[in-house]
Amino acid sequence: MADLTIRRGEVELATETFGEPSNPALLLIMGAMASMLWWPEQFCENLAAQGRFVIRYDNRDTGLSTIYPPGELRYTLSDMAEDAVAILDGYGIETADIVGISMGGFIAQRVALAHPDRVRTLTVMSSSPLGIDGLPPFTQAYGEHAATGESIDWTARADVLDFMLRDVSMIASTIHPHDTAAARLSIERDMDRARSFASATNHFMLEGGDGDKRPAAADLRVPLLVIHGTADPIFPIAHGEALANAVSGATLQRIEGGGHELHRNDWPQITAAIAAHAGIS
Repeated sequence: MADLTIRRGEVELATETFGEPSNPALLLIMGAMASMLWWPEQFCENLAAQGRFVIRYDNRDTGLSTIYPPGELRYTLSDMAEDAVAILDGYGIETADIVGISMGGFIAQRVALAHPDRVRTLTVMSSSPLGIDGLPPFTQAYGEHAATGESIDWTARADVLDFMLRDVSMIASTIHPHDTAAARLSIERDMDRARSFASATNHFMLEGGDGDKRPAAADLRVPLLVIHGTADPIFPIAHGEALANAVSGATLQRIEGGGHELHRNDWPQITAAIAAHAGIS
């Protein structure tokens, strides 16, 4: 495991790698308000053991990457897609298998649309297709919970921890046990490591930054794997189905009872699917 900070203009992006640099690269893009730590170290090691050079990184406003004052968003999702490409450039990587989860799935789609020559394969997890409207919203219970985040003082550690613990419980698998103690450790580790955990709330305000041209998943021309939990309360399974149906030749891997998370019990299915997909090219 090795660390490297990639610089793109005034932006610094903290990265960490697993496996041999001579192996084909696999770039992991995390979702909103979550640092690279939410790609668990052992999960990354498991992917590296499949013969990949695995890179995880902190998106802007998370972890050790560049942060901005809360409420002062200075970038778009398109900027974040270019951040991902800058990381490939920083490691001297021409093409990579790209894996994005949740908001990271939106970023990954944008990378593949803007730079198809840099994407060997694309895997989108627990996310939604770009350019398709009318899909189911949050479940009612999750929507009511998410609304309470607007009244949270994101600088008050106890209040944030309480909200985040409720959040990870609500998005958990419906068939595997939820480990509250482990969740608390993960959240506290993320909070302790972050330059400013409150800055991650800028992700709530993110927009595409695409001008008049709206990107669409149907325009993807790279091999696509969609991995989606059947019990995801944020992006119900219809989102994963719509994405897979929009792209010719795409594969949908359903995680039965899966929520909006990387549950340890589902790792074997997820890593095997990613490895098999990455091996098609």
